Amino acid sequence: MNRIYLERHDPDQNMHRFYQMFVSPGLDGDWSLVREWGRVGSPGTVRKIGSTANRKHWKPQGKFRC
Repeated sequence: MNRIYLERHDPDQNMHRFYQMFVSPGLDGDWSLVREWGRVGSPGTVRKIGSTANRKHWKPQGKFRC
């Protein structure tokens, strides 16, 4: 599974954050976008959006290439 993982460190402000996003397949051929963020070394906050949730709000923003 591919994911996007970023970290931000600013020792002067004692800031050590991580952010990640990935697409997770479901059991019925659907998918979910999973977003997670928080302090490095801690569990973080997770939000999951399913492919059937609020489908009317999901619109392509451009052309996708593989």
